[in-house]
Amino acid sequence: MLRIGLFLATNIAVLMLVTIIFEFFGLQQYLSTQGVHTNTTALLIMCGVFGFAGSFISLLMSKWMAKRSTGTQIITEPSNADERWLLDTVAELARKADIGMPEVGVFQARQSNAFATGWNKNNALVAVSTGLFSRFNKDEIKAVLAHEIGHVANGDMITLTLIQGVVNTFVMFFARIIGSIIDKAVFKNDRPGIGYFVTVMVLQVVLGILASTIVMAFSRWREYRADAAGAHLTTRAAMIAALQKLQAETQAHVPNEMPDTMTALGISGGWKEHASKLFMTHPPLEERIEALRRGV
Repeated sequence: MLRIGLFLATNIAVLMLVTIIFEFFGLQQYLSTQGVHTNTTALLIMCGVFGFAGSFISLLMSKWMAKRSTGTQIITEPSNADERWLLDTVAELARKADIGMPEVGVFQARQSNAFATGWNKNNALVAVSTGLFSRFNKDEIKAVLAHEIGHVANGDMITLTLIQGVVNTFVMFFARIIGSIIDKAVFKNDRPGIGYFVTVMVLQVVLGILASTIVMAFSRWREYRADAAGAHLTTRAAMIAALQKLQAETQAHVPNEMPDTMTALGISGGWKEHASKLFMTHPPLEERIEALRRGV
C-alpha cells in the first residue's frame, strides 16, 4: 500500500476542499471573469496563497491529528518509574538541544516506534510506542528519543511546511492550466464548466502524488540528519544499536500498527514489501546505519 504520510494526505484533502468551495460559491466563475485564468501571474499568486495556506493548516493540525490517529496518551503526571524516566530523559535531551520541553506521550503499538511533531520547536510532541519500551533497553530508547528531539531542533516540520507549500502552489497552478486547456479543447467551454472542475480535481490528486516524490526525498534526507543528532545527543554506538534493533524487527515483519498517515513521522518507516524508493518516507535502515558508521 502506498503510504504518502500524514502531511501529504492532509494537504491533498485541503486542496480538494478549496476546489469544492470555489465551485460551490461560484468563485471559479468569478475569477474567470476577472481574467485570473488567462493571467498566469495572477493565477500563480492565487495558487500560492491557497497552497501555502493548506500547508500551514496541516502544520497547525499536526499535533492534534497525531494524538487522535495514534491514540497517544500524554503524560502529565508520571504514574510509574518508566514514565518518570521518560519525562526526565526528554527534558534532559531538550535542554541539550536548546529547545522547549515537548509534550511527552505513549501510544499502544507492538512495533517499536516513536514520532515527533508540532508547529514549532518550543511547542512539540514526542511520543513512543509501548513496543519500544518492552523491547529496547534504556540506552537505545534514549537514542530514539534523541533522534526525535533532533527532528524538532532541526526545524524539520517548518522546512517540510515550506516545501509542501511550494509543491501545493504548483500542483494547483498546473492542474488549473491543464484543466482549462482540456475544458476548452474537449468540452468547448469559454468559461470553466463541470469538465474543468472534474479535471482539476483529478489532476490535483495525480499531480499531488507525483509531486510527493519531492517531499519524500526531503523526508529521507531529514532522517539522516536526525540520526546524526541522536548520535550527538547520546552516543553513536547507542544510535546504531537502536537502528539495528529496528532493522531486526522489520526483517521479522513485526506488524506496524502506526496508522498509514503517520508513517512519515515515525523513526521507522515500517516494512514495505513493494514500495518504490521514490515514495519511501525513510531510507533503508541498513543505509542509515552505514551512514552513522561512516560519520556522515
